[in-house]
Amino acid sequence: MPALSQSGMKWKKSIMEYNKTIQLKDGRTCLLRNGTEADGRAALENFNLAHAQTDFLLSYPDESDMTAEQEAQFLKGKTENAAEIEMLAEMDGRVLGLAGIESLGRREKTRHRAEFGISIDQNYWGLGVGRALTEACIECAKKAGYAQLELSVVADNHRAIALYESLGFVEYGRNPRGFRSRLSGWQELVLMRLELDD
Repeated sequence: MPALSQSGMKWKKSIMEYNKTIQLKDGRTCLLRNGTEADGRAALENFNLAHAQTDFLLSYPDESDMTAEQEAQFLKGKTENAAEIEMLAEMDGRVLGLAGIESLGRREKTRHRAEFGISIDQNYWGLGVGRALTEACIECAKKAGYAQLELSVVADNHRAIALYESLGFVEYGRNPRGFRSRLSGWQELVLMRLELDD
């Protein structure tokens, strides 16, 4: 799907690219960049690891039916897409986290909206990786011409909610039975959005 322009929500043909080196809170550097076809195995391994480490994400590793080859094709599709992106945080050749934006549709009434998702290896929590990836996705969503970026987060995930609020996301609703956890039963989801066209 091509990207939306800032003026009049028209479609254009350029692809979305991102490449930036950041400094983490512990002084180490980390590269934020588009995931590519070559990253399929590493991205899938990070996805499954992050989903095994916390009960705040959408799925469990044993539910993943993606192969490394399918993940590679998924990432290849994103690199050819001007309205969506899947990026990774990488340090010393190791993928620390994944984040992306996905269009909610090309129809006129919804093409101004994109959805944001993120997962990070728990060993790198608290170093600024999540903030940097979230800021990068916000930047990309603005560049693509979206007017609103949306996410849902487990209500007990206080650190994530604090991060999103600090970046301007606001709550617009809750779903008390958003997730059904194997560990804790019903999990309430907080629905949040960020206006990008102010």
